[in-house]
Amino acid sequence: MPNIKSAIKRVVVSKNRTIRNAAAKSALRTSLKRFENALRQRDMETAQTALRSATRSLDKAVTKGIVHRNLAARKKSRLTKRYNKAAM
Repeated sequence: MPNIKSAIKRVVVSKNRTIRNAAAKSALRTSLKRFENALRQRDMETAQTALRSATRSLDKAVTKGIVHRNLAARKKSRLTKRYNKAAM
């Protein structure tokens, strides 16, 4: 455990940010799974809503620094491609 006051604060801040980032990452994964489940059940209306939600979640994660922008772009592209293929 650090002895210096500023180092103690950094430990606390780091712990809080880790918890916040884990929660945000978990919410992102949940929105992606909702899309996957809707697509698997062939419920295209729900899948479309879930795709919109997942895209928004990815964009928010990029803004907050949870995931890299290229990863988000790749995932959005792949999700959209899967949705369009299933919609045919």
